[in-house]
Amino acid sequence: MKQVTEPQSATFQDRRQNRNDNPLQEMGERRQFSNSYNSDNSDVNELAQAIDQYKLRHRRRFITFEELHSVVTSLGYHK
Repeated sequence: MKQVTEPQSATFQDRRQNRNDNPLQEMGERRQFSNSYNSDNSDVNELAQAIDQYKLRHRRRFITFEELHSVVTSLGYHK
């Protein structure tokens, strides 16, 4: 018994290509937490922005505990 399937239209979008319509792709940066600044607590927003800036400045996608500690202390927090 033969089954005939009709070819489906391709809906795959190749996101690896460089596109000029998206400025974030031009920079080569991808945001991991796009809604991290939506907290009601201003301290949390400040920390999220500081971590994001650190990651952009040092071209890191993830940071270590030591790097997180340096970001927190740079904001003025201490034990």
